[in-house]
Amino acid sequence: MNKTAVYQQMLEKLAIDLDVLQRAAQTAYEAATHEENIAENKYDTLGLEASYLATGQARRVEEIRQALKSCQTMPLAPFNPDLGIQLGTLVKLEADNGQEQWLFLAPQGAGLKLQHEGQTVTVVTPRAPLGAVLIAKQVGDEVQITVSGAVQRFVVCEAE
Repeated sequence: MNKTAVYQQMLEKLAIDLDVLQRAAQTAYEAATHEENIAENKYDTLGLEASYLATGQARRVEEIRQALKSCQTMPLAPFNPDLGIQLGTLVKLEADNGQEQWLFLAPQGAGLKLQHEGQTVTVVTPRAPLGAVLIAKQVGDEVQITVSGAVQRFVVCEAE
């Protein structure tokens, strides 16, 4: 698995998401300010609804912009066994049931799903329970999280 390629793919996905959201926000803004959406009476809420949508879209654009910026400035160093898993580490975990998954630890962009070399790589942040327990772990370490009262255990198989 090529960590640099996964990192670049994450940045590209965030940039594409930002572009799409910027266009959606602009469309929502235009709808909110269009003369046809001026309220004709107190029950005519089309303009107000469009305004709420435009505001929400603008907030989401700023969130994605900040995520992209923080990911672009994240150091992408080779895995250092002395430090263990840190931001920028690509990790392969194996669950108790033998199921394997790849994770990329990043400061933002949680939940992004990337496809690389036929594998799904999920972006996680240190704010997520799994991301938090991975910090400073080594290859061979076992980690566990509790989700909805159920304990899930994983072994760190690879880190780069």
